[in-house]
Amino acid sequence: MSCSHLTTAWSSSALASSASTRRSGGRLVVRCSLRELRSRIDSVRNTQKITEAMKLVAAAKVRRAQEAVVSSRPFSEALVEVLYNMNQEIQTEDIDLPLTRIRPVKKVALVVLTGERGLCGSFNNNVLKKAESRIDELKQLGLDYTVISVGKKGNAYFLRRPYIPTERTLEVNGIPTVKDSQSICDLVYSLFVSEEVDKVELLYSKFISLVRSDPIIQTLLPMSPKGEICDINGVCVDATEDELFRLTTKEGKLTVEREKVKIETQPFSPVVQFEQDPVQILDALLPLYLNSQILRALQESLASELAARMSAMSSATDNAIELRKNLSIIYNRQRQAKITGEILEIVAGADALA
Repeated sequence: MSCSHLTTAWSSSALASSASTRRSGGRLVVRCSLRELRSRIDSVRNTQKITEAMKLVAAAKVRRAQEAVVSSRPFSEALVEVLYNMNQEIQTEDIDLPLTRIRPVKKVALVVLTGERGLCGSFNNNVLKKAESRIDELKQLGLDYTVISVGKKGNAYFLRRPYIPTERTLEVNGIPTVKDSQSICDLVYSLFVSEEVDKVELLYSKFISLVRSDPIIQTLLPMSPKGEICDINGVCVDATEDELFRLTTKEGKLTVEREKVKIETQPFSPVVQFEQDPVQILDALLPLYLNSQILRALQESLASELAARMSAMSSATDNAIELRKNLSIIYNRQRQAKITGEILEIVAGADALA
């Protein structure tokens, strides 16, 4: 084994046994030249700098992504308030809204949100496993399905599996915008209203903390007249409050501060009168709220991806530090052994000449 392959042989405690490594008296001996060891130590040091820089960049982006989620809450809360009170106004009427129309489910559209890049641990893998699991459930129920993939990682995954029917593949470059969510909203809206699909489900990774994010599936369509978005079990997943994580330094080390953020909305005035028919207003507001929920899911997915990348780069940095430390120990031992051998040769030569 050349010294450039030491990383693959190194574990958390020692190097794996191989043709160029052996144990002697409880101590690991590596057969590498000093030049190869120095080169490898420099390579690990450079890798450590890269992973540490990527960790700090991801940490800064996580904060911005969380703030984007929190800043969108007043708009969502106001829409829910209006939708709820509009529903109270027309609850005695027999209305027919396209987005709230419930019909027998024969085909389901599954919108899968994944990341645009790798180096984020098991983030993308967890979402795709959840998608595979949901697809198996739909097959067992005898339902037809189609996939709408959003994100380069998911696009590549489904393109390599032609047996999974894919309606469309989309990409979101950088921070999600209203334009990105609108393209998804228009697609699922047209599929549902044209009755090509009878139900639309959204699968994304919900941001919980800097070290945890759970893939969830929520029903986008048909919607509740109140504008509530619920999961496949009928449980409402609209967040009542957000938890904001801030990265600060304490004694020279990164620490995490948690802060609960709850948006208070004013009660809806009972004396408000609507100039237009409430049904027309609902018909216009439900797509708007649907778009806001897709945008929020994109923002949550991005925050989860960045948090996973920060955690992965932190682990990679710690592993690089440990590997560099162990390689340095091996280098110093071999250098000491070499110097000792040269001293012994000099002393032996001097004795021979005496």
